[in-house]
Amino acid sequence: MNADRTKYLNRRTLMGAAAASLSMSAVPGFAQDNSTEMDAPRQGSVRNNISSFRMLDWRPYFSDTKKGAILVDTTSRALHFWSEDQSVYKLYPTSVPLTEDLTRRGRTEITQKVVGPTWRPTPEMKIRNPEWPDFVPAGPENPLGTHALHLSWTYYRIHGTHDTRKIGRRSSNGCVGLYNEHIAVLFDLTKVGTQVLLI
Repeated sequence: MNADRTKYLNRRTLMGAAAASLSMSAVPGFAQDNSTEMDAPRQGSVRNNISSFRMLDWRPYFSDTKKGAILVDTTSRALHFWSEDQSVYKLYPTSVPLTEDLTRRGRTEITQKVVGPTWRPTPEMKIRNPEWPDFVPAGPENPLGTHALHLSWTYYRIHGTHDTRKIGRRSSNGCVGLYNEHIAVLFDLTKVGTQVLLI
């Protein structure tokens, strides 16, 4: 009888802890980090956050990490970043283009960095969505979120989003979207000239 009661209490304690953990993620300040961060070991320590994504090595994709390197995997919907000295590795979930015809793959680089970007739909977007505005200023209605990294391809960017439902989905018109808190970190880590590969 005592063994059964102990088993019941242990199960109940476990369920209570799980419920508390889930509820804490809904409390401001306790939001779960949706990234995996791997900073280079400092004094024998490595920090990894939980993620369903697979960490990758940069070598199969780049000949070096000069100015840093970003790999966007449109299949797994993940962005990988390596710093120039490879001391910092970041892995973030992304949104990717809605369809294959909107998806561009290949090598490019960051050509401009903008805090508080404004947005204008491309001519093709206006044809598909004539009801869209011609211009959206920086702010909570802007589809580029809080930061944008312009790529050498016209109209293509890695940017934030205020609509967090888009992350992890095929939801963009060609760009790669990140949570605003993730693009803010990536923005600080990258520079004009950081190499980018979309696969």
